[in-house]
Amino acid sequence: MAAPTRLPRLAWIAIGALAVAVAGCSPITTQTQYAASDGVRAQVGEDVKAENLLIVSAAEGEPGVLLGALTNTGDQPTTVTLVIGSRSDDVPLEPGQTALLGATDATEAADLVVVDVAIDAVDAAPGTLADVELSTPQAGSVTIGVPVLDGTLQAYATLVPTRAPEPTETPTETPTATREP
Repeated sequence: MAAPTRLPRLAWIAIGALAVAVAGCSPITTQTQYAASDGVRAQVGEDVKAENLLIVSAAEGEPGVLLGALTNTGDQPTTVTLVIGSRSDDVPLEPGQTALLGATDATEAADLVVVDVAIDAVDAAPGTLADVELSTPQAGSVTIGVPVLDGTLQAYATLVPTRAPEPTETPTETPTATREP
């Protein structure tokens, strides 16, 4: 009678050992780098990382703003040049420094700067991708498709830039000659 009770115990031990062995073979997803938000990632050479890049604009042809972050992980200063359409912006970065793009409410520090990258007219509609070129003198350039979003998502509603109203001319009165009676 002792043999039938030993088999289930051995089966449970084998199942437990198998579960531990299989669990050890699966990848740890928290160590996999990925774009956790609406933006995209890019690497320029070995020393510059771009994180969560996206453009917010009301519509194609309307003003926009580039959001995200650039980080210099190297030990030498560098300048990241961003080209969006016909616009070009230079972002100087010290070693270990991060530039927050479009984060106007952020507080600057020694290792954190805030840069506004305004776009006069976005050449892609919300829901599509716009080409953004990132380059450094040391590593060359990389062009990536950056998502264009509008204010539909509440998180971006207040970030959608608007076109400044064009000044209108106010008619001035033309003096007329009056006759004295």
